Amino acid sequence: MAKRYDVVVVGAGIVGLAVAREALRRRPGARVLVVEKETEVAAHQTGHNSGVVHGGIYYEPGSLKARLCVEGAREMYAYCEQHDLPHERCGKLVVALGADELGRLDELERRGRANQVPGLRRVDAAGIREIEPLATGVAALHAPGTGIVDYRAVARAIAAEIAAEGAEVLLGTEVTGIAPGPAGDGAVVDLADGDGGTTHVGAARVVVCAGLQADRLARRSGAPADPRIVPFRGAYLVLRPRPDGEPPVVRGMVYPVPDPTLPFLGVHVTRHIDGEISLGPTAMLVPTAAALGWPGTWRVARRFWRTGVTELRMAVSPRAFVAAAARYVPSLTAADLAGRRTPASARRRSGATAASWTTSSSRRRGRGQPPAQRAVARRHVGLRPGARAGGPRRALGVVAPAGRFPWRWGHESEGVEAPGTSRPRAPLSPP
Repeated sequence: MAKRYDVVVVGAGIVGLAVAREALRRRPGARVLVVEKETEVAAHQTGHNSGVVHGGIYYEPGSLKARLCVEGAREMYAYCEQHDLPHERCGKLVVALGADELGRLDELERRGRANQVPGLRRVDAAGIREIEPLATGVAALHAPGTGIVDYRAVARAIAAEIAAEGAEVLLGTEVTGIAPGPAGDGAVVDLADGDGGTTHVGAARVVVCAGLQADRLARRSGAPADPRIVPFRGAYLVLRPRPDGEPPVVRGMVYPVPDPTLPFLGVHVTRHIDGEISLGPTAMLVPTAAALGWPGTWRVARRFWRTGVTELRMAVSPRAFVAAAARYVPSLTAADLAGRRTPASARRRSGATAASWTTSSSRRRGRGQPPAQRAVARRHVGLRPGARAGGPRRALGVVAPAGRFPWRWGHESEGVEAPGTSRPRAPLSPP
């Protein structure tokens, strides 16, 4: 083996880079290697999400997701300010359209206050118009700390930072396998060398942050097949710029009150850091052989087929898409559309969606050898990243075997759109 590292991280998205950063914070001088098969960092989900820094309204108080979101948002802004990265606290409204949605809005308010979402307040119809003049509703929650950021720029900044601290970031290199090290000593990571051969590196620990490939690498290292990544594709519609003198469609973001039976937040209107405004997204299953062969996929499809029909209708009809958003921003019409910006889910065998942070561990034994160092696969989950106009994009989710979603309020992973941390001095790091 040519080299040995203390930590090898697979994947140079924002999660993988943050894991490497945290490893160096905990052990200064550690030998850290980040391996990425693409020729640039943030080439997939990190670079193709909506760029929203969520505040932490949706999650059960005290849950890991709530902590990641609230603390991660605070540290994300601090990191952007420290490194002069583009960001803006433009605020978000979650709008109730009728009395039948007020109970769900009450619950969101309870959760947001328990999670200590900064500046959260409830407003009436007049308050909605004061914040977003073109929006309508009977009541809303306003989260002024919700914002937007360029996550690709954040990832590049983290990569430069860890490289300056001695980490190696190896681009254009695919990890083809992970196996126990000799005599159970750590792990051996197989790297495709580009000439049809394989290079082996040793690692005391391996953390896989490989997005859509995370479950495949987990299984190759001996982890169970459950849960499995099931890809969904999301599409956002982009609005044309308004003529000079006309007010923008939104100043920040406007969301509906989510349906608690579904793992989605609904079609919303979002302003991005580049000034673009989008509607969306849809959530369409990508019919890969692996997804269709997984029992959890079919259990979810049977349970939510009506939702699937609605999503399909919006995917093929821009007018239906616009109509969904026009319920709370009535001035929107199909004439406002300029094009499309274009999520995956990981499911357990039963069909239930697994938690936003799912850890699969392998514990493989050689002949007569002690247990190998666990190879850990982290799957950072989110069903709500969009992409730039012109092409489909995929994201992650986790599907469990039970055929139901284990939380009730939304599955647009606030952790993905605002990768967070529960640890000081390490923005974006998982615990």
